[in-house]
Amino acid sequence: MTSPTKFENYFRVFRDILRSIYHSISLQEVFNIVVTKTAEALNAKGALLRILNQETRQFDIGAAYGLGDRYVTKGPVSTEKLLHHPSELHKVKIITDIWHAPRVEYPQLAWDEGIRMILDVPMAIGNEMRGMIRIYLAEPRTFSPDELDFMVTIAEQCACIIERVRLAENQQTHITHLATQMEKMSSLGRMAAGVAHEINNPLAGILLFSSNMSKKVDPGSPLEKGLKIIIRETLRCKSIIQGLLEFARDKPPKKVMEDINDVIRTAMGVVENQFYVRHVSLERHLAQNMVKTPLDKNQIEQMFINLLLNALQAVEDHGRVSVKSTLDSEKNRIETEIADNGCGISVENVKKIFEPFYTTRANGTGLGLAVSYGIIENHRGNIRVFSKLGEGTRFVIDFPILDEKPGRKEDA
Repeated sequence: MTSPTKFENYFRVFRDILRSIYHSISLQEVFNIVVTKTAEALNAKGALLRILNQETRQFDIGAAYGLGDRYVTKGPVSTEKLLHHPSELHKVKIITDIWHAPRVEYPQLAWDEGIRMILDVPMAIGNEMRGMIRIYLAEPRTFSPDELDFMVTIAEQCACIIERVRLAENQQTHITHLATQMEKMSSLGRMAAGVAHEINNPLAGILLFSSNMSKKVDPGSPLEKGLKIIIRETLRCKSIIQGLLEFARDKPPKKVMEDINDVIRTAMGVVENQFYVRHVSLERHLAQNMVKTPLDKNQIEQMFINLLLNALQAVEDHGRVSVKSTLDSEKNRIETEIADNGCGISVENVKKIFEPFYTTRANGTGLGLAVSYGIIENHRGNIRVFSKLGEGTRFVIDFPILDEKPGRKEDA
């Protein structure tokens, strides 16, 4: 058993760690406090905190204490050797023979550093490993079960707090990004409205005169072909201008109680001929028990048309696009999905597709998805994108189910 004096000392250190961590403002500060206090509590030579990168599945160095730079930067560490089996996630690995332990990949460097014993304490939340605290001792010693349990408790608490700080930092980054995007969208909107107004009238004149001239020239002549190109490109410019105006207006939705399935059917009816010409299958799987919720029918219909045409552009002829709606009564939300078996979107491009004017198509305006995103936001909805190159893309849009009461004005 651990003596009362030693246990009280550990408790004070644990309390100090928690106090320091709760008052820290950055993840790096948390890392530094953990390794310093842990090493001091155990009278250890040093400590090294490694964080498991959830994307690369590699252990990144979070912080080090009491160790030379040569040892800390010794080289890559095998992830497989450090990962704990789920049954051992809350147990300390004790290494007394650093020369023959598989977990020690650089025994000579460890010996030269003065390390004679190593403790690996996993930092885990439930059954998921978040990282590891490795404690280095200059002399072997025996640890009681209470001491080992105490180390695991410290590591578990640190894992939870580090996760909290990480989530807070991610939230702050997200808020900053949203603020930047809102300012950018506002500036673009003002610019777009001005540009659209200045260009729209000259385009109308070009389209009128070129259309009249095309009726007076010989069919099949080079002049007629040239005029058709002018008309086609002018119409494309007008389409871009229309998109600019829609993007710039960003008007609040006029919501009334609607069945989203009816809106989906209307949108599909608008685009079905384009799907037919391309021989692309357009499938529909709509929930039978759908409830009504406040929507601006015209805006939501426009959003679905944009997403359907976007899916059509992504698939080859004879491809497939499906539309689905479901009702999640527990979460009180309506979920819709538009999926295709087209070319897919790269991870890099998924992050950009809702930015105004971003497009990967030669004849695209880059405004359809930006406008759709704004419509969804104005309806308190969310949109998620799941895509894999060569396999296809899924857009998942969900909206809250709200009751519009008489005399109560729906928030814009």
